[in-house]
Amino acid sequence: ACALGRNLPPRRAAVRCPQAGACFSAHLADVSYAEARGACDGRRGSLAWVSGEPELHLLLGLLAQAAVPMPALFWVGLKRNASTCTHEEQPLRGFSWEGVVGGTAAQEVPAALGQWLQEPLRSCVTARCAGLHLAADLGHRRNWGWKE
Repeated sequence: ACALGRNLPPRRAAVRCPQAGACFSAHLADVSYAEARGACDGRRGSLAWVSGEPELHLLLGLLAQAAVPMPALFWVGLKRNASTCTHEEQPLRGFSWEGVVGGTAAQEVPAALGQWLQEPLRSCVTARCAGLHLAADLGHRRNWGWKE
């Protein structure tokens, strides 16, 4: 999932644009975090970020629009650097958003966004990435979560 400037709609991709801010697009490919980041960079954007519930709902709607087979994992710009420790008391667990287009996403997010399918590895020495995981049963309350 990429965040792009408002005047750069990608071809042949599901796209959603909020009233203000960057547009978000979904691209389906089985690639690594680095490859996904490079693909978004090539579109003059960055991996998507979620700093509040409106962005989360926009991104979930975008992925539903892309008719993605479930379950699925989408790379977003959620990363923890090697020098940063896991913080179980924080919603993002010490991860932060990287490469945000048009400014910075809030690193302090609402507790409702701290939904992890599995707690991330406890570490202070290993860089880690996380994605948005969508469950097969979208009728279930817990149909999404972050996954390392």
